[in-house]
Amino acid sequence: MASMKLKTLQHALEDIKTFENPKIELEQYTTSSHIAACILHTAQFVYNDISGKCVADLGCGSGVLVIGAALLGAQYCAGFDTDASAISLSVENAADRDVLGKCDFILCDVKNIDKNMQLKAFDTVIMNPPFGTRERGADEIFLKMALSLATKAVYSLHKTSTRKHIISMAKKLGVNAKVIAELRFNLPASYKFYRQDSVDVKVDLIRFLLPLPVNNLLTNFV
Repeated sequence: MASMKLKTLQHALEDIKTFENPKIELEQYTTSSHIAACILHTAQFVYNDISGKCVADLGCGSGVLVIGAALLGAQYCAGFDTDASAISLSVENAADRDVLGKCDFILCDVKNIDKNMQLKAFDTVIMNPPFGTRERGADEIFLKMALSLATKAVYSLHKTSTRKHIISMAKKLGVNAKVIAELRFNLPASYKFYRQDSVDVKVDLIRFLLPLPVNNLLTNFV
């Protein structure tokens, strides 16, 4: 696809409607248009992992990553979320940006996606999963599911403090993990237990590169 400037993509994702009352137990932190644009722009114009590809987002929230992938030329996009209000919000946002025709938003528990969908159904998964602060291990559950659904790459945000653990886990699963950006994730005081106006959290954008299937390896060798 033709190149799209980072600022152009960010502008296209601005003013996407977000949660009025985010659910604490689901860690519904809104992904800003700036961070979403940076993730998507890197995935497409550095690694060519979006245009013409099938892309998924686990825990899609307001749909910003799915919508951005569609705007960058993804062939098909799917967003999964366990919250019905998030699905409705994503559908509304995608319709507002005229990309609903190539997007599906699916209401389901991420833990049960594999029971309803063929594994390795997507080329790329791009997500901002729960950090695991409310439900211990939630980030690992999302990551393992993403790796089971993708054939090429997974882009995922994780707290910098968990970097060693996440990369070690990927290695044990036979997946190459590389931190491709270090970001500051600004969490507005959406929740009553935050005393400050906002909280800055250091996060890593990690690209997980999946090994090629045996048949692809043989094709490349020949």
